[in-house]
Amino acid sequence: MSVRDLMTAPSSLPSLFLAAPGERALRPLDGVFSRAEAARAGAEIRAWSGYTPTPLLAFPGLAAALGLGRVWCKYEAPRFGLGSFKALGGAYAVMRALQEKVAAATGETASAADLESGRFAGITRGITMVTASDGNHGLSVAWGAQRFGARAVVYLHRAVSPGREALIREVGGDTVRIAGNYDDSVAEAARVAREKGWILVADTSDDLADPAPARVMAGYGVLVREALDAIPSADAPTHVVLQGGCGGMAAAVAGLIADQCDDLGAPRPRFIIVEPENAACLIATAAAGAPVRIEGDLETIMAGLSVGEVSALAWPVLHRLGALYMTIPDGVARDAMEAFGRGSYGDAPVVIGDAGVAGLAGLVHLARGAEGRALAGLVAASRVLTIATEGAVDREGYRRLTGLSPDGIAAAPADA
Repeated sequence: MSVRDLMTAPSSLPSLFLAAPGERALRPLDGVFSRAEAARAGAEIRAWSGYTPTPLLAFPGLAAALGLGRVWCKYEAPRFGLGSFKALGGAYAVMRALQEKVAAATGETASAADLESGRFAGITRGITMVTASDGNHGLSVAWGAQRFGARAVVYLHRAVSPGREALIREVGGDTVRIAGNYDDSVAEAARVAREKGWILVADTSDDLADPAPARVMAGYGVLVREALDAIPSADAPTHVVLQGGCGGMAAAVAGLIADQCDDLGAPRPRFIIVEPENAACLIATAAAGAPVRIEGDLETIMAGLSVGEVSALAWPVLHRLGALYMTIPDGVARDAMEAFGRGSYGDAPVVIGDAGVAGLAGLVHLARGAEGRALAGLVAASRVLTIATEGAVDREGYRRLTGLSPDGIAAAPADA
């Protein structure tokens, strides 16, 4: 599947769009990645040194302020010390690619410990991974390459902050700046991979034969399993609010949750997808019924969501599930960052970064409006799961946007 030659400007998009489920005869993740792959990713990642589950936070103050029953937040800032959920995807895809290279050269199956120990360094040190990123995915790929004995090159577009670039370099990645937007960096990384014979570790692609994006998505299954294991079955979420971007995380999380519900014969929650109004390729795609590319610079303070094209792997999953799609202006995200950092809803203060706050910001925005609340079916008994996908990865950006120091805010409270 390729992105249709159809473009739309952000100003032409709706701010809310309720998409009906399509292709109901198919399981949500059919043809994308299997639950067996998600289980393999989970087993591999849980065996990595430094693995620990991230907390599931309860926000009773926010729930009361919004007139909801429960609000949970899966808080990904502590993930492997990298500050975001992306540590689960890119690094796992790197490891799997290196395992394949080792197997092709030696016939052996290399474990993560084998790669980390340098046992196969004679093979891996000659391998270069390449990707494009808004920051967090590139950090994960670079960290995974360093951890497992390879080299990484990360292509960054002009709007990626110097702080995010510095973090990639700190874990051994090389960076290359391009003049265009995120989608231009994706195209350039793919071109260079073909030209130089490097391994492309993308989290979005038009090529359904490329294994990397599916492996990235499978890695995100770890956070799904952790979250569902922490919530009593009697309190299963009625709503799940997810950030947009290329759709990979939203599709992986929603697909795995829906798949489990189907197996248990339980009702699926309603899925709500939140995007920046200036980079809303998913709502455009849902409204058109086919992949749509967004015009413009895509600039938004929600840096990790600055994407103009849906991933070819994510769209079939989201299309099968149906969802309520919504856009928010940058000011709503900025206000939410500050509100959660100050503990404005009566819950303990928590540091959530610009892209990480989008789901929570969207929930607040939605629940306070009659139209959105009705479309989403939000009522006093609703139980909502959100994901804070990053902490203050860009620390200077966090200070600039909120006026708060991330170092002055206590660590996240314990699990719900």
